[in-house]
Amino acid sequence: MYREKAVRGLHADRGATGVMDLLLFFVFLATCAVAASSGVLFKPGAWYRGLDKPGWTPPNIAFPIVWSVLYLLMAIAAARVAGHPGSALALALWSLQICLNTLWSGVFFGLHRIRAAAIVIGLLWVALAATIMAFAAIDGLAAALLVPYLIWGSYAFALNLSILARNPKATDAAT
Repeated sequence: MYREKAVRGLHADRGATGVMDLLLFFVFLATCAVAASSGVLFKPGAWYRGLDKPGWTPPNIAFPIVWSVLYLLMAIAAARVAGHPGSALALALWSLQICLNTLWSGVFFGLHRIRAAAIVIGLLWVALAATIMAFAAIDGLAAALLVPYLIWGSYAFALNLSILARNPKATDAAT
């Protein structure tokens, strides 16, 4: 009985206030940190610097700043949806998009597989759009919190495709 009360005490009341569960938030934030680690493990490096990139490529300093904000928003959104009845599909889609997010850095920066990375990010975009739709059915604010991620994902997808088109000899070349 004590343990049950203690566990209940960790969870915020979601009642009419819609307050998210802080314990779940930190679990989702930790999940995002794992995804972020792929960006730390697979850095752009000399290979990326040597690619022909469009003039609208953001400076390297933008990536950790943007991704920090996006991962925070992703964790908040997922925590807001978690625990709601009927949230299983929405959270499964969230899990799929974070797996694809994690995979992309290793495929692009680690394996230097530009075409394969374009496929991964395309699948990520679809999974993210589906996640937003599923979240919208449960919590409109949670869905809205993912819109900046969809915008950035669209930009990143376009950038990946541009790099693919500009670097035909680097495409899928293992180094």
